[in-house]
Amino acid sequence: MTVTVREAMRADLVAIIAIETVSFSDPWTRGMFGSHLVSQVGNSFLVAEDGSDVVGFAITRVVGDESELLNIAVDPARRNCGIGGLLLDAAMDRCRNAGGLEMWLEVRASNAGARTLYDARGFAAMGVRKRYYQAPREDAIVLRADLRSTARIETVTRAGLSLNAEPVDSILSPASHFPRQETK
Repeated sequence: MTVTVREAMRADLVAIIAIETVSFSDPWTRGMFGSHLVSQVGNSFLVAEDGSDVVGFAITRVVGDESELLNIAVDPARRNCGIGGLLLDAAMDRCRNAGGLEMWLEVRASNAGARTLYDARGFAAMGVRKRYYQAPREDAIVLRADLRSTARIETVTRAGLSLNAEPVDSILSPASHFPRQETK
């Protein structure tokens, strides 16, 4: 099987929302995702696709020389196969190409898998946002990576799964940030 990264399309929203819903206790809404399908320079909405199946996504924005990873998730059945790394590498490359010199993100303090991925990509802890996440209430660790380092261009193969990141034009999103919050 070959997983490729490409720009997101409106037709991908059902699969993206399904991945989001099983991945997070406080998922983004359809409207939040839909707003990121609107083009603006420097922002991207990527999906990882295996055949015709969307198996992950990543959303970023670039403002000036700073970029932010707004959301990233991989279908739980497809985790630990390199897809998250493939998406993150492609997102970092997009931000770098759009003028980003650094990337910022927040991650749940308890999300060991994501923190391992981010550490492997050069992210370092810069601070804590107390009680940032809800459902359950938890601190976020603020991470930063320098995008000026050499771009990662690679193919990862695990158990017959070939992962390739192809350069493609991005779907650009508005520079609005949607923190993960639950409304009651």
